[in-house]
Amino acid sequence: MTVIAEYGQILLILACVFGLFMAWGVGANDVANAMGTSVGSKALTIKQAIIIAMIFEFLGAYLAGGAVTSTIRKGIVDPAVMSGSPELLVYGMLSALLAAGTWLLIASILGWPVSTTHSIVGAIVGFAAVGISVEAVAWSKVLSIVASWVVSPMLAGTMAFWIFRSVQRLILNTEDPFSSAQRYIPFYMFAVGFLIAMVTILKGLKHVFKDSGFTLSFLESAGIATILGLIVAGVGVYFLRRIKRDKANESGNRFASVERLFAILMVFTACAMAFAHGSNDVANAVGPLAAIINVIKTGSVTVKSAMPSWVLLIGGVGIVIGLATYGFKVMATIGKKITELTPSRGFAAELAAAATVVLASGTGLPISTTHTLVGAVLGVGMARGIGALNLRVVGSIFMSWIVTLPAGAGLAILFFFMFKGMFG
Repeated sequence: MTVIAEYGQILLILACVFGLFMAWGVGANDVANAMGTSVGSKALTIKQAIIIAMIFEFLGAYLAGGAVTSTIRKGIVDPAVMSGSPELLVYGMLSALLAAGTWLLIASILGWPVSTTHSIVGAIVGFAAVGISVEAVAWSKVLSIVASWVVSPMLAGTMAFWIFRSVQRLILNTEDPFSSAQRYIPFYMFAVGFLIAMVTILKGLKHVFKDSGFTLSFLESAGIATILGLIVAGVGVYFLRRIKRDKANESGNRFASVERLFAILMVFTACAMAFAHGSNDVANAVGPLAAIINVIKTGSVTVKSAMPSWVLLIGGVGIVIGLATYGFKVMATIGKKITELTPSRGFAAELAAAATVVLASGTGLPISTTHTLVGAVLGVGMARGIGALNLRVVGSIFMSWIVTLPAGAGLAILFFFMFKGMFG
């Protein structure tokens, strides 16, 4: 306890700096995954993608980032093991933030789309198993997280496959694709609006309104989400009507005008993906930070704490800075190198990935957005046949995923003993 009393202020400042650094890494590496499909399909320019991501990543992190955060903060390590020496949890979470942030910096420089969730979970497991004891790790929770890394890309890939198949059947393979697109795209827009509204109301507003005693039943939430979905569809219809058919372009490519309609839809799915990503992945930066703040404030590892809203603010700001300064590298990998993306294909991948992330965020499971989006892009590619995929790039992405866990764990162990030596 004396360590926390003596160095509490310094440890708190370090925690905020490392939390911001980790959030920067999430922005530089992971947000690029969220926006890569939009940029790769040429539905958005890099500048437009960064502006959309800045707004919706921040809103997702701030409004709906609380559920996953509790898993990262309390689910992986059993705090009871450290009840006699709470400073060990502080050193461990500091080392996890610094280790994961460092690995993300290296991966972003190399243009690898690695998983921030892998990085932070690997780092937490590493310091706990080696620095404290193997019993300190809640292995059942870790196994469920590891299982989600397999399930999430498969789920997103399957959803993307069938969403794109529905686009092919309802729009692309009809006699007049342009008219069919104008008829059916508003329904897809409604789905995007409904999906994002549901997760915001059910999970996000719980944190924003927790002090006011404001609650909504599931049916009331669904009713509000339906209204918001209809508004999104209405706005979309207004923009769709402004796009005129270009017969000259259609002579070379019969889908030229249709893809322009899908480019409008992709703006909506890009917003949805950025929101979903912010809600799920802010936890990687602020979960350990919240745990440190709780220990320093109470001197105990067992007291349950509310997530301070300013902590989510640090996460949101860090993500935005990371994307603006270094997000372009990974965007190129996701958007251009796995499979050739058009707006209709990119839309199917983004909607499937956003739905998967939102489901996971709602259940509090920290899945990997990277895995989810890569899985969705693979699903869209598979809908066109295996030849549509660049298997060499897919292989190098899988390799970078495998390296991430031991890299995060190894760095965290190193930093843990460094902090223990400095303050212990």
